[in-house]
Amino acid sequence: LFLLSSFTFTSSSSALSTPTSTIPLHTTSSSTSTSISNMPPPIVYTIAGSDSGGGAGIQADLHAMRAMGCHGCSAITCLTAQSSTGVTGVHSPPTEFLRLQLDTLLEDLKPRAIKIGMLASRALALEVGDFLRDLLEAQGEDLQGRQEKPFVVLDPVMISTSGHKLIQDDAKAAMIQNVFPFVDIATPNKFEAEELLGRKLNTPQEVEQGARDILNMGVKSVLIKGGHSLAEGNDGNSDGAAGDLAMQADINGTIGYAQDYFLSSEPPLDAEGLERICDGCRGVWLRSKRYDCVHTHGTGCTLSSVIASALAIGHQQRSIGIGSESEGGNTGTRTGTGTGAARSIYTVDACVLAKAYVTAGVANGVGLGQGPGPVVHTCFPKSSRHFPHVALDPLRGPSEGFLKMKSAVVCSQESEQEQEGVTLGKLLPIVDNAEWLEQLTSTKGITDIQLRIKGETDPEKILALVKTCQEICHRDGVRLWINDFWKAAVQAGCFGVHVGQEDLTRCVDEGGLEEIQKNGLALGISTHSYAELAAAFGVRPSYISLGPVFGTKSKNVAFDPQGLATVRKWRELIGSDIPLVAIGGINDAERAREVKGAGADCVAVIGAVKKDDVGTAIKELENAMS
Repeated sequence: LFLLSSFTFTSSSSALSTPTSTIPLHTTSSSTSTSISNMPPPIVYTIAGSDSGGGAGIQADLHAMRAMGCHGCSAITCLTAQSSTGVTGVHSPPTEFLRLQLDTLLEDLKPRAIKIGMLASRALALEVGDFLRDLLEAQGEDLQGRQEKPFVVLDPVMISTSGHKLIQDDAKAAMIQNVFPFVDIATPNKFEAEELLGRKLNTPQEVEQGARDILNMGVKSVLIKGGHSLAEGNDGNSDGAAGDLAMQADINGTIGYAQDYFLSSEPPLDAEGLERICDGCRGVWLRSKRYDCVHTHGTGCTLSSVIASALAIGHQQRSIGIGSESEGGNTGTRTGTGTGAARSIYTVDACVLAKAYVTAGVANGVGLGQGPGPVVHTCFPKSSRHFPHVALDPLRGPSEGFLKMKSAVVCSQESEQEQEGVTLGKLLPIVDNAEWLEQLTSTKGITDIQLRIKGETDPEKILALVKTCQEICHRDGVRLWINDFWKAAVQAGCFGVHVGQEDLTRCVDEGGLEEIQKNGLALGISTHSYAELAAAFGVRPSYISLGPVFGTKSKNVAFDPQGLATVRKWRELIGSDIPLVAIGGINDAERAREVKGAGADCVAVIGAVKKDDVGTAIKELENAMS
């Protein structure tokens, strides 16, 4: 099979407890089960073959779905007699029986996502295509725009580990013609993509063009998995002279990394069409550490099943209300447990989570029999160790990163000899004018402040205001962060720049990251979703912020409130080496204390410091964050 990536885990047995215990980001307390006891797990179908050895096929699918907190239902396309050493027999039930399985399930257990595995015959591909057409047409008439249709994930299993074709050409043609039009994302590995395209993919540019060509076949999105070096043939060796040439161009990008390429025909999420670097319409390289482990049986099945499960979670979360006010809702009148990051799981986010899950499974793979062992099934990703990064250039190693900062918590745990470098303050007030900034810089306890300029587009006026504010901050010994306007920040010699995801894209496209880094400025990045977190990791900023934690009126945001559960999840995924800043709706010391307890190192505040007695307000916030 095809080496993928690595994802973190606790133990394989933990994934076999209750489904809800693996997705704590959806709970409303630190308990892993009590708060969502009345919310059933999302239902996910797997339409695939059975692996009697338990490592791949529907067995792997159901393991992965349960580990992700979903309920898996199966419709079996074929039965295999196999172990870790190989397949000794295959039996295919009549296609009519496959349809009976699916229709029976559909009458009672309606899916939020469907994963499709190997369709070995033309008849199977036609039957599955007919089922998807009937399902989605019926759903469309029933829903009438009230709810999303189920997501469809296709793992086009066509090539064996040894490089042998597993399906005939007429089955492949039927799959393309009858199944592809209903597919939200296809997940071919390098060799399967080559089989679909009828040509080799030996360079990143060829992979990118291959993805575009697969989209033209009818699927909405594609993830071309790249656990192997691009220069490898499907026998695991360099592909002759062409492979040697490809290796020269590819060696920095694929040796040591597992890189997958995601491309989508879907537009950006932003209502104005502004792009993020994690938006599939731009093309996204997802990178994780490569593990040369032989225990990779079932990686492709597992990856596609986790993608389907993650999409089902997002589907369910968007169908329920936003959580209570204490957990992030802005009305406090609804009892649902939806949170911003969970409600924002779309295709690229699902790919990020799946890559994290499989990477952990490969990293911890163990042999069970005489042959290669299966990928280890873990839980919803909960560590930075195996979480992927968005690689801006697949041929280059990771970025050197920006000015490294410490949180006050980390600094307090270090010895005097270790306490070097810059410590981020516990409070980050956000202001929009020089007058308010000057009042805060003269107040005890403020070490960092951010200027967010609203409504001004004239570069000269922006630069003049930034310079004025920098002079004030320099005089009072306060570090000034500029929101979005990185050019003015560089020219004025400010301490740092903070960018949102759309402004990060513009900064990347304009060469701004290199300028900010060259001039020694710190960089903070906003995140709201799992894909945005992967994008931030790829840049290696000074801090990462998450928001809005609670409902807020200070800024028109496209994401729902995150809630304290997502703060806890971000703390798990980021690790202690990068400070976590919480922002949005933190209007008083009590809320600051709550986000501190959830794992935030710093709170970005607006209204919380706009008090008659500013000094007292800041002291209360400081105490809450201590």
